[in-house]
Amino acid sequence: MTLSRRTFMATAASAGVIAIMPFTANAAAHGANSFETGQGTLTIHPIEHASIVMETPAGVIYVDPVGDAAQYSNFPKPDLILLTHEHGDHFAPETLAALVADKTVLITNPAVYDKLDDMLKAKASSVANGDQTEFNGITIDAIPAHNTTPERANFHPEGRDNGYVLTMGDFRIYLSGDTEVTDAMKGLKDIDLAFVCMNLPFTMGVEQAAEGVAAFAPAVVYPYHYRNKDKTFSDLGKFAELVGDKAEVRMGDWYGGADHA
Repeated sequence: MTLSRRTFMATAASAGVIAIMPFTANAAAHGANSFETGQGTLTIHPIEHASIVMETPAGVIYVDPVGDAAQYSNFPKPDLILLTHEHGDHFAPETLAALVADKTVLITNPAVYDKLDDMLKAKASSVANGDQTEFNGITIDAIPAHNTTPERANFHPEGRDNGYVLTMGDFRIYLSGDTEVTDAMKGLKDIDLAFVCMNLPFTMGVEQAAEGVAAFAPAVVYPYHYRNKDKTFSDLGKFAELVGDKAEVRMGDWYGGADHA
């Protein structure tokens, strides 16, 4: 059966439960989780911090791949790479150069596009906030991602960086990128799977992140990008408690278990 936001919320409500689920080890690498969509199976692999590999019926998608390219050696080469913005924990030109194949397409925000070398730029297209594009039948919407707290505005200024919504038939995925809660986030509809950042001072705390999730009520949400500037980790238990029955909260191994030590 295809998981949808509507199906999950109805089931959870009838069961009267709040689900806080870890990734299940149903794949060898990085503890993958799989979801059935109307187009086939979607498998999610957390890599590190904000880096994700998604195996989809339309191809293999890497999101903000950074770090040692060896982390990706167990996965197929990417058909698509999504880049949200230019910060070093999201954009690493050397890693990209090591990962791309002849077939690889990059979709970036305009600021990252301007920073690509000629080889990568030839594979890339840029989408700005509010733009829409398509890849192998996946509709990709660029969602505004920026700080709203005045003293944090210099980290992610309005209009520069992207989040993304990927629509695969009847299944919709939200990737927050680096953001606080925005009107665009609160206005999201019918999100089946969400990845939401929470780290201070660069993005937002767990309270604000939970507020945003409660507003758009995805079926499943993964906290990611939750290592703070001081190297501590955001309180995921508190986040899950605050989200309550608005979404199923699942935990991925983004930091080699260090966040659960």
